[in-house]
Amino acid sequence: MTDQKLKPAPLAYENEPFLNSPDGRILRILAEYSEPLSRFRREQIQDTVVFFGSARFRSRSDAQKTLTELQKGLGHEQAAVEHKRALTSVDMARYYEEARRLAFLLTQWSREIPARRHRFVVTTGGGPGIMEAANLGAREAGGKTIGLNINLPFEQYPNPYITPSLNFEFHYFFMRKFWFAYLAKALVIFPGDLERWTSCSKSLPSLRPRNWQRRFWL
Repeated sequence: MTDQKLKPAPLAYENEPFLNSPDGRILRILAEYSEPLSRFRREQIQDTVVFFGSARFRSRSDAQKTLTELQKGLGHEQAAVEHKRALTSVDMARYYEEARRLAFLLTQWSREIPARRHRFVVTTGGGPGIMEAANLGAREAGGKTIGLNINLPFEQYPNPYITPSLNFEFHYFFMRKFWFAYLAKALVIFPGDLERWTSCSKSLPSLRPRNWQRRFWL
């Protein structure tokens, strides 16, 4: 016999090798359901309006600034190509500004609804472009705004206009898609993100068949 004591085994929910293993996948999936749910309850989010659109669009001021800088250096072939891209960016900036304005008006209106919970909260994928514009507009109106980011190497980062307590990072695409659809009362589709809209729309009938009315404006 020995007086040496055996070190206690780690608790299952504190065992990182297990949690990060294939056997722990079910717990990781459940975590991406239960952790956002707890935050939505804590922040009193009742429903959302989801904005989709290109991550490449820039604000009018940023696009115009780039164009002005390029115009000073015109004279060689590469500069001409970049100048053409900058002109396109300025033209496409109207979608950024429209998303920003729409999110502002929506949030301004929803804040006046007499309800205990927050209604029609602007929600995006949390990245740049149209996502940033919508989060910015909602923030300018003084409302909460949600960002549902995805964890990918060398990909998007959370834009700075998301409400910090409603900034999410997902590993599983299908759980992110679930949260896009589950609380949504409406989707706003801007140019540039048809693939995400198509994949997300397939899940809508199975998630909330009694609450959804199919209305489309083109």
